[in-house]
Formats: sequence, C-alpha cells, structure tokens
Amino acid sequence: MIELRNITKYFGAKKAVDTISFAVEKGEILGFLGPNAAGKSTTMRIITGYIPPSRGTVVIGGNDILTDSLSARGKIGYLPENAPAYPDMTVYAFLDFCAQIRGFSGKDRKTKTEEIIDRCFLNSVKHQAISTLSKGYKQRVCFAQSIIHDPEYLILDEPTDGLDPNQKHEVRMMIRNMAAEKAIILSTHILDEMDAVCTRAIIIANGRIVVDETPENLRKKSPSHGAITLEIPKGNPKKLIACLKSIAGTKSVESLTTEDQSLRVRVFPEPGSDAIAEKILSELIKKRYRVKSIFVEQGHLDEVFRMLTTEASMEQDIDFKKKRLSKRLRNLPDLRSQRLKQPE
Repeated sequence: MIELRNITKYFGAKKAVDTISFAVEKGEILGFLGPNAAGKSTTMRIITGYIPPSRGTVVIGGNDILTDSLSARGKIGYLPENAPAYPDMTVYAFLDFCAQIRGFSGKDRKTKTEEIIDRCFLNSVKHQAISTLSKGYKQRVCFAQSIIHDPEYLILDEPTDGLDPNQKHEVRMMIRNMAAEKAIILSTHILDEMDAVCTRAIIIANGRIVVDETPENLRKKSPSHGAITLEIPKGNPKKLIACLKSIAGTKSVESLTTEDQSLRVRVFPEPGSDAIAEKILSELIKKRYRVKSIFVEQGHLDEVFRMLTTEASMEQDIDFKKKRLSKRLRNLPDLRSQRLKQPE
C-alpha cells in the first residue's frame, strides 16, 4: 500500500499541508481533489520523494520515503503536474532514456520502449522533438514514461490535462485496466473524471482532508440527492406546486427554469419517504397533467465539492479571526493597572 503518516509541510510560515494521513491499497484508484492552492500537488510531490515533508513520512510498499528513498521511488510511476520532459529529445529517445534509467538494457530496453509507444498511441510522433508536440501529445509522452517500468504504485497529477475527449477516454480506460494490479493516486480538478475512474475520493481544502468517501457516498451529500425533477408542458406554476405539496411525503418544492413550452420543478421528499416518484406521477396523471419527463436525482458532485471546500475556507477564516482577536486582546494595556498608577 501507499501510506501517508501525519504529513505536514511548511513553506516559510505558510502551512501548505496540515497533518494529512491516509492509505491506498492495491486495486484502489484514489481521486485526490481540492481547489487551487489546497495542497494537492505539494502532497503528490512529498509522496514521490520530490520534496521532503516538514513532519511525518510516507511508506511505499513497506519502504519509507525518507529513510529508504531509492527503494520507495523505484516502485513508483509518477506523472508530475504540467508533464515535464526534455524538449530537445525525440519521443523515442526520451522514452528509451527513461527505460534505461529504470534499469532496462539491450533487447528488453528496445522492446519496452516500442511497447509503450504503441500502448500510448505515440507512433505517429515518435521521431518528433518533444518541443514540437501539442500539449495533448506531451501529456501522453509523460504518461508513457510513468508506466514504462510497470510500477506497483502510480501517482498521476492531472493525467488527462490537455487531452481531447477521445484521448481522455483512452487514458481513463488504461488507468482502469491497470488498477487491479496497482495502487493509484490520481489528482484532478475534473469531477467527472473522478466519478468515471476512481473507486474512492479524498477532498482537501487549506491543506486538510475534509472528506474521504466513495464517489457514490459523496453524491449522497448533495442537497439534490433523492429529489425528483419533473417537466410538464407550460401551465400555472403555482397550481402545480400546490398540487405537489399536497402529496404525502413531500417536504418542499422548488421551481426551476421556466421555458417557452415547459415548466421544470424539483420535489424534495421527507426523509424515509418511499416510492415518492411513483406517488407524484400517479397524482399528476390523476389531475390530468402531461408529464414530459421525471427522474430521481442522484446528486451533483460539483454541489458537494463547493459545499465542503467553502465550509472549510469559512472555518479557516473564523480560526484566523479568532487568533488575530486573541492577539490584539493580549496586547491591550491593562487599564486597571493604569488607573492605579494615576495620581489622585
């Protein structure tokens, strides 16, 4: 497994990562998410041994990244942020070089290089200089170097950044196919990508973990999870809402966008209300409403992401203001002692 033990990182006085601990087992694809400056890339760099933590450590397959760094790093495949590579080298030369420094030689080295070029769909550009490639191809070249040695542990920082939809699909399929034999940490800003690829998600904000859940359980934290959204031909919205509120099990009704030809509303059920969608549909048919569409909301990950990261930022702001106020109070003069010192 990959195990983080109380990782903390300071840059000067700024705490970029604050006591992060978690473990990733083989067979898991962990989505590592957070807003900009949340500490994602810093954490990824600590995991790979690129920078040391201020406190804590990381254990990769039983090897401590601080005390047994070479053994730990030998087990890792790493795609850094912005896909760095040597721009003057051709794709083939760069991947051949990566195979060499990963310990391959002779016929095995050539075979590995050619296999990874084919696997990552780089044949059409293998003799081009990396500096001449598009952003998407550069991303694929750097992804190829991260898996050329078939590592046990993969650390991928924005692996589909710059790729077109077809290329994203190909890379996601490759990640999913590799997951059975590897432990994978995937940092991303793209919630759809996390939902499509990951078996688990950690969201961090202000350097701290705010949630560690499966994507399915994250959806359940969405305010819209379990709500029923329906669309009918345009009519009297007040009458429709009154009808929906009268149905047993309805907690509240929200009017959504009203278009020229239709009206959309969302019904929020009471907790524990069963088969509310069927009740709504039955009642609307009874009242001679023509229902164009009806579906149960599974929840929106973007809602959950905003809610959790906003709450974390607000808590940090409150803590900062409390500390600042406490410091000011400590620095206030003791008015009672001043009054005692004044002459009568």
